[in-house]
Amino acid sequence: MKYLPIPSKLYTQNRQRFIKKMKPNSIAIFPANPILPTNGDAIYDYIPESDVIWMSGIVQEKSMVVLYPDNPDQSAREVLVLLRPNETLEKWEGHKLRKEEATAISGIQNIQWLDSFDAMLQVMMHNADTVYLDSNENDRLDTSLFRPDLLYVHQFMQRYPLHNYERAARILKELRGVKTKEEIAVVQTAVDITEKAFRRVMQFIKPGVMEYEIEAEITHEFLRNRATRHAYGAIIASGDRARILHYVENNQECKSGELILMDFGAQYGNYNADLTRTIPVNGKFTKRQKEVYNAVLAVHNYGKKLLKPGIRFPDYVNKINVEMEKQLLSIGLITKSDIKNQDPANPAYRKYFYHGVTHHLGVDVHDLGTRTEAVKEGMLFTVEPGIYIEEEQMGIRIENNIWITKSGNEDLFRKIPITVEEIEACMKRK
Repeated sequence: MKYLPIPSKLYTQNRQRFIKKMKPNSIAIFPANPILPTNGDAIYDYIPESDVIWMSGIVQEKSMVVLYPDNPDQSAREVLVLLRPNETLEKWEGHKLRKEEATAISGIQNIQWLDSFDAMLQVMMHNADTVYLDSNENDRLDTSLFRPDLLYVHQFMQRYPLHNYERAARILKELRGVKTKEEIAVVQTAVDITEKAFRRVMQFIKPGVMEYEIEAEITHEFLRNRATRHAYGAIIASGDRARILHYVENNQECKSGELILMDFGAQYGNYNADLTRTIPVNGKFTKRQKEVYNAVLAVHNYGKKLLKPGIRFPDYVNKINVEMEKQLLSIGLITKSDIKNQDPANPAYRKYFYHGVTHHLGVDVHDLGTRTEAVKEGMLFTVEPGIYIEEEQMGIRIENNIWITKSGNEDLFRKIPITVEEIEACMKRK
């Protein structure tokens, strides 16, 4: 790992939060993601399973977190299972965790080797009544793809068919949606690295640069500051390409007079940042670009103001949409007649604002959390309105990361230039 050690208290707290939700005499099992092949004998870069990370901080294949809080053997109420280090394997793949290293990372004292864990698991299962098994229940999951998590669930239930089974994901959706201050400290580091990259590219961008050159500058700044990787595929979209929400080709020239929409974030300690800024390639907004930008910024600031404990998520989204309608009206993109005659299932503002405005953020970029209930203290959201105008070949989006506090919220990107004047001043200084 490139990042500095994360205090094990973060993971210990997360496990205790889950344990409090478990039924009496139950066991919860969380296996790590497998290594996946690409072509030939090649493999994809290893991406750890989010719930295993959330509970242990362990980034190693064939690991497993096992929680059995009512275990008669008090020393085995938390168990971390690891691949046994092997001298030959390490010559090819590098260092594998030793027991003391895994305890230092996770806070789990009982470390077992995978090749000898079955006997312990069998005793646990014979004593336990209920089993929590984990699966990916992200609402945006493409369920047509191969599911290693469900394969494990199926095999486990075949082996122990007479137990009561529960979905761990139901609990995790609630818990992972609310961040501890220890988690936010790690996210803030990812945010700070992302800020450094943004300030770097503001000094780098000028007419004639290629989108991929900007991506390279971001990547360089991420790695030199210990980021694990990009949180997601960086979107570097100049000109009309900014209207493509998930544009990742990043292969075109940035031209004077265009805006460039940049949506990127660093991952640090397996937690993610998510930033979007739209800036002028030549360092100066035109009158029209400024007008549209300020409309987006007005919606963005309105959204931040709304996000407080107690507001229902659907009510928040509805209020954002009303504000967007108001802003589009003010800059001449829709008319009162458009609003009066609109189809409620396809309102007029959707022509220029066709995506959601907010998602949970954390170990996953689109993290687990409710979209139907009230906003709670500790939740971490993005706020990312945008306006996309085909006839003007323009797309503008602004995105910050907002942590919900007891009295309101905290903008983790509050130090980053966001107004027209701030952006122009920063680009001018180069």
